Amino acid sequence: MANTIAGVNMIIGAHVSTSGGLSKAIDRAEAIGAEGIQIFASSPRAWRFNFPKEEEVLLFKEKSQKTGIGPCYIHGSYLVNIGGDESQLGKSIESLTNNMKTADQIGAEGVIFHGGSHKGKGFEAILSQAVQCLTEVLENSPNAPWLCIENSAGMGSHIGSSFDEIAEIIKAVDHPNLKVCLDTEHCFAAGYNIASKDSINSVMDEFDSKIGLDKLVAVHANDAKVELGSGIDRHENIGEGYIGIEGFEAILGEPAFSEVPFFLEVPGFEGDGPDEENMNRLKSIRSKLLED
Repeated sequence: MANTIAGVNMIIGAHVSTSGGLSKAIDRAEAIGAEGIQIFASSPRAWRFNFPKEEEVLLFKEKSQKTGIGPCYIHGSYLVNIGGDESQLGKSIESLTNNMKTADQIGAEGVIFHGGSHKGKGFEAILSQAVQCLTEVLENSPNAPWLCIENSAGMGSHIGSSFDEIAEIIKAVDHPNLKVCLDTEHCFAAGYNIASKDSINSVMDEFDSKIGLDKLVAVHANDAKVELGSGIDRHENIGEGYIGIEGFEAILGEPAFSEVPFFLEVPGFEGDGPDEENMNRLKSIRSKLLED
């Protein structure tokens, strides 16, 4: 594992809305002090995809450059399911491809997606179709950036809650642009104790040995409303859940994350999503680590 000063290049960003136009995301990020952003390129709950208008793309790039806010990641549709039936698989390929094309268009680093569910069939039963799906997306996007699978919380039949499953997918696809986004709440809920300074290093050593730290390109920073190993996906504001401030001190202090951007996906203290208070809590931890 790299011997790096914790937090030295760590960017703290947030998922922000593009309501009113793509460039509005930069304004919202600036308002809460976000250093990087994650956005939806189109509605996350619909298959229909709306590509951004060229004038909005230009304005987005202009504001990004002016403010220095970046990197940017796109979060794919919640409907994507690489373990679904033939109809769902085709739509998932099209949706991810459209997001990848948009990422290339706006200069985003990559597209983050949920693997979906094998619906009780078992992971091994859907592995080949999942590999075929992701291979096709990457082949359809030769000039696009990274395609990033996000770990799941382990709820039901969801794909990718273990490092083993993610490793199997990545090894089988065998493409340099297939990467990983690690969600702190999902990780904790799946039974990986990243909230403890005594265990986080061994958790990330396991990640490194099975997947490889070179594959880790983004982190979703979320506290957990549920206990360790619950298998339930329930995000909480930073410091208000079972991970807690001490847990995030362990996470931000872990060398494996030192140069990986963090993106808040919290409910917000007013219920409106990532906000300045959550941002300040993570920044305060980062400042403390750098002082130490």
